[in-house]
Amino acid sequence: MDRLFNVQIARFHLEHRDCYVLQGICEGDEITDKNISAFMDRKRLPVKVTNLSGIEVRKKYLAKGLEIDREYFIWIKLPKEMGSHKKLSVFQKTEEEQKRIYRLPVSNLLKQQKEVNFCIDAIRAGADGKMSVSGWAASIEPYQVELKDSKGCEIDAEIKFHERVDLAGNFPEGHLCNQAGFQLEYRKPASKVKITVTACGLSSGYTVGSSAAGKSGQPSYLTKGIAYLKRNGLERAMKRTIEKVMRVDMNIEENYGKWRRKHLISREELEEQRRTKFGLRPLISIVVPLYKTPLPYLKEFVESVQNQTYENFELCLSDGSGEDSPLAETLNEMQKKDSRIKVIYPKKQMQISENTNYAIQIATGNYIAFADHDDLLAPEALFECVKAINKNPRIDVLYSDEDKITMNGKEYFQPHFKSDFNIDLLCSMNYISHLFVVKKELLKQVGCLRQEFDGAQDYDFILRCAEQAKEIWHIPKVLYHWRAHKDSTAENPESKLYAFEAGTRAVQAHYDRLGIEAVVSSGAYLGLYKTRFVMPEEKPLISVIIPNKDHSADLDKCVRSILTKSAYPNIEFIIVENNSSEKETFDYYRKLEAELACAHVVCWKDVFNYSSINNFGVRHAKGSYLLFLNNDTEIINEDCLEEMLGYCMRDDVGAVGARLYFEDNTIQHAGVIIGFGGIAGHAFIGSRRDDNGYFSRIICAADLSAVTAACMMVKRSVFEEAGGFDENLQVAFNDIDFCLKVRALGKLVVYNPYAELYHYESKSRGYEDTPDKVQRFNREANRFLAKWPDILEKGDPYYNVNLSLDKADFSLKI
Repeated sequence: MDRLFNVQIARFHLEHRDCYVLQGICEGDEITDKNISAFMDRKRLPVKVTNLSGIEVRKKYLAKGLEIDREYFIWIKLPKEMGSHKKLSVFQKTEEEQKRIYRLPVSNLLKQQKEVNFCIDAIRAGADGKMSVSGWAASIEPYQVELKDSKGCEIDAEIKFHERVDLAGNFPEGHLCNQAGFQLEYRKPASKVKITVTACGLSSGYTVGSSAAGKSGQPSYLTKGIAYLKRNGLERAMKRTIEKVMRVDMNIEENYGKWRRKHLISREELEEQRRTKFGLRPLISIVVPLYKTPLPYLKEFVESVQNQTYENFELCLSDGSGEDSPLAETLNEMQKKDSRIKVIYPKKQMQISENTNYAIQIATGNYIAFADHDDLLAPEALFECVKAINKNPRIDVLYSDEDKITMNGKEYFQPHFKSDFNIDLLCSMNYISHLFVVKKELLKQVGCLRQEFDGAQDYDFILRCAEQAKEIWHIPKVLYHWRAHKDSTAENPESKLYAFEAGTRAVQAHYDRLGIEAVVSSGAYLGLYKTRFVMPEEKPLISVIIPNKDHSADLDKCVRSILTKSAYPNIEFIIVENNSSEKETFDYYRKLEAELACAHVVCWKDVFNYSSINNFGVRHAKGSYLLFLNNDTEIINEDCLEEMLGYCMRDDVGAVGARLYFEDNTIQHAGVIIGFGGIAGHAFIGSRRDDNGYFSRIICAADLSAVTAACMMVKRSVFEEAGGFDENLQVAFNDIDFCLKVRALGKLVVYNPYAELYHYESKSRGYEDTPDKVQRFNREANRFLAKWPDILEKGDPYYNVNLSLDKADFSLKI
């Protein structure tokens, strides 16, 4: 690709219709006012260039397969009288010449000038005959949406408007109206339907036919398609187009709205909670640092605390606003009206750690709950915590699920349904966050918040608590609502870069305290962290165990990928020959053993049994670490083995899995979730390679219940203690069963996304397509179900009961 500005979107300014905006990217030199020029015919036009950078930009373009963290906006001032001109042209000055980067006929420009910037996101036809259309319109004022049939008659439709905080970065010149998103539902008529959006005297229309993929006639989207074609070629562009057309995913916020309505606690349930008498009634101190908090937000927060159905609490507020605090009068009134509210006035401005510690000083409760000064607690939050404590008094740390709430407090979005305690996910990101409650005894043991970690002081504190806690309890309910500020890490992480740098130091300090040699660095996005464990000077032997039947070309690709790509020096190959029939296979074995002193072929002469074959291979292996590997795999990154070994060497880890891709660069494996498909299945299967997944779970190291043995590293000592693979599970579920046995030993099973391989699945072995195979599969499924009824009944602890078991993408259970 040449190093020119690539137009992604072309549109008019939200307010000034004499300003045309080109939004795009450049993988070469920086774009400035000096190297961009615009002309209408031969008339030079005023041009200004601005840019946005940071996490949101990077996320947007990673989804398109691009490593981009800066987005440019070219603002072009148009002449008042455009009718006499023919075309708009925009040029970029390079070292060699002026190159045209954009051109549009003035007739198109005049038409677009009268249109609203809007988009149809999805069109769905329900089984009940109803149509659902979702989209958005970019307007600084409220807009109208109407539907008419082909005869111009209005159609009855239910129209809902909602906030679209994700659009802010696309329109930096102004504030969009609060409800930029819309959702239409109507009964499908016999004819076509025209949707018309009107705003600020502008109007645009879109016709919904029997099949529709998106809004037509918008130069911006045509430009994006051409840009993708130039970058990636016809084949990938066509594939992407098909994917876009076929994908009709439900709108996430719409889904969560439905979920909330279904699960919202009723008034009757709240009253029942208020009448509940617990055997243990601990005093819970809610500690909150204040700093010039906007009074409406402060009052809303305090009201959310006072509305708790469990009333044995105290609200401990530290006003770090300094002298002449604008909060003093309001806080004094609150204290007078409610004796449970306690306020300390340090009379100085403070950073968040010191400020929170002042609040802790006045806390007298058995448990300390942490909250921010402008967020909200669900009314049942404390009740659920005390309910858990009564169930298990050994609990000394609790945390809950959470979501975000808009500034006006009217809409809830981006729910985070979390894993049960997951130390490796916690070292990849602060997934615990809110609501976080800790026993006072544990707080005294680990100490208060530390100022040197300001910005990530809660992350550091949570890690220290996790190291010492006897019991950590996850409540899989949304008990905390995080208000989404533009300048908060809730919505704009780049505004608090120092917080993420402190986060890196917090994770590093965690490993240092435990005596684990590791180096922590930033992950793919701000707020994500990558751990690289230090390899010992004397590298342990890894035995790579590969079952094989014929398909010598696949086997050779697998072996050669390790030999040519991996930098790890101490390996042996144990090729377990089983029932091959082709002469070239045995010729290859002889050649391989002659070439490589570290390659050994051992023959399994019984019927095919995956568990028995691998157990047999282990008996011939000399390594202290075992890498079970399918013959139809190919490693991608040179540090693949080191990545897996680093985690596997840890005392608390028994097995490690990798991120596997199909040949078409979609996800084949990003861990296993118990319960998927009724028994177990691969997480995120079919997602694009560049997807980060639900709350970045694809790209973060994490503990899981199981990983696939298509690529799984195991400590030999753990393998032997677990009893190897269950040989009664001949083909199915043996690797999942083995991982659950490892977990039963108290060892962790870790998914490491930084070990990447292709898995050309099912090349060498058939499917369950004969009566005998189906009967055997059912027999093995029943054995697995009989062995592990608890996890199947209670649910995978590393998943969440609020997420669907019918889809692999962590969709909401609606």
